[in-house]
Amino acid sequence: MTKPWHGILTATATPFTPSLAVDFQRYADHVQWLAANGTHGVVANGSLGEYQVLTDDERSRVLETAIEAAPEGFHVVAGVGAYGARESREWTEHAASKGAGAVMLLPPNAYRANDDEVIAHFKEVGKVGIPIIAYNNPFDTRVDLLPDLLARIADEVPNVVAIKEFSGDVKRIWQIHQRAPRIEVLVGADDVLLELSTAGVVGWIAGFPNAMPAESAELYNLVTSGDYAKAAPMYSAVHDLFNWDSRKEFIQAIKLAMDIVGRYGGPTRLPRLPLPPTDDLKLRADIARAISYFQNG
Repeated sequence: MTKPWHGILTATATPFTPSLAVDFQRYADHVQWLAANGTHGVVANGSLGEYQVLTDDERSRVLETAIEAAPEGFHVVAGVGAYGARESREWTEHAASKGAGAVMLLPPNAYRANDDEVIAHFKEVGKVGIPIIAYNNPFDTRVDLLPDLLARIADEVPNVVAIKEFSGDVKRIWQIHQRAPRIEVLVGADDVLLELSTAGVVGWIAGFPNAMPAESAELYNLVTSGDYAKAAPMYSAVHDLFNWDSRKEFIQAIKLAMDIVGRYGGPTRLPRLPLPPTDDLKLRADIARAISYFQNG
């Protein structure tokens, strides 16, 4: 995977101690474990990493820890989402100075920006010169990078190279290929992996490899090679679990899944609270089903 945005990029969870300090040593160990278990890189300080509730110093150190821990050939992409373009550009400059291979950029998320404002935002960050993965998350940003808008970004911001497609609309990938053909598409939500793979993708920015990297890699390799006969029963077994990645409780769910399989997920910072009891039971049943499939077929 010579391009940093190709392959399986795990959007890493940030481990907090019981007192809610960032556990940087545990995070470094997690990056190395992911590298040893079939994935190709990490995205540090993405939404799953709870970047919104990190201090500037913590956010800087999370990225630096990932870069220092990554073995040769294992890619690190920096999440640079922020309220405004100035802040996103500063985080992008920091990422470039530390050696990140690319950045992942949300539209401005302080309010619902119009198309011209979105373009201006991407242009400002694009001045840094590092490859940019546009992150389409209309649920959190209230801005949808529709194919026609993405075509404008492709024309006006040359170093936007790919898009993390998180809308859940499995039809639009065909429109992206048609309207913005140079923009490569990354699966952005775990529960549409198989569907988007049928249209041609170059990677997957994923949540559940935090808990099941080798199993996720097996599934990814099957769908991207077109072996849907083998992939379909596996995908069916994990799909209810993967659906948590598209829910607002995705951080708590993925961290709990990590705890269940013996990895440290740990607590979340406020405003996020642990899953309510009914959701907790459902998540445990979903991961038990996934584990049973991989253990027993």
